[in-house]
Amino acid sequence: MKHLIAPSVLSADFANLKEDIDMINRSKADWFHIDIMDGVFVPNISFGFPVLASINHYASKPLDVHLMIVDPDRYLQQFKDAGAEVITVHYEACTHLHRTVQAIKGLGCKAGVALNPHTPVSVLTEIIEDLDLVLIMSVNPGFGGQKFIENTYQKIRQLRLLASERNENLLIEVDGGVNQHNVLALLKAGVDVLVAGNAVFASDEPEKTIEEMKKVSLDSISV
Repeated sequence: MKHLIAPSVLSADFANLKEDIDMINRSKADWFHIDIMDGVFVPNISFGFPVLASINHYASKPLDVHLMIVDPDRYLQQFKDAGAEVITVHYEACTHLHRTVQAIKGLGCKAGVALNPHTPVSVLTEIIEDLDLVLIMSVNPGFGGQKFIENTYQKIRQLRLLASERNENLLIEVDGGVNQHNVLALLKAGVDVLVAGNAVFASDEPEKTIEEMKKVSLDSISV
């Protein structure tokens, strides 16, 4: 499968959000990545349901919604109603993760689980077969523009090995510090979905940047 690009709306210009949504629609991007933060699970607050619904109204591509919130089970139906097609919850925020994952699937959404940088891949051993996606955080969640954590490559390789044995259809997503310089290394490690924030929205030519990231291929690796 060709890798997917999911620009992170958290890095968009909120005063001109419609223009940035239109740019993503025109671009070679595959998903909109939307970070929902509650100021409790992470030290930041981002979008609520009205903004998510507005994005969905104008977006022509799937909404990949990443919940960085406590007690996500309370709001799953509302996120579905606001337009989420992929709902990712944090392992660290879910006491009964299997129940949460099944609830997401019951809504007709793809179910994802995110892991913070300090959380090992091994915690997913008992649930990997139930997941559509795993999001590896390559920075500490809460703010954009952080430096990529190098140990992420090892975690991705570990997850790809686990998935190859138990869930070959699993999508591996990475978020944080993704840019044109590490796309190839991430693909080589086993990533399927690249979340890019500052790399896209700080670019003078964001559509071109997305296209360049989309064009990178494992065929580019010299033998």
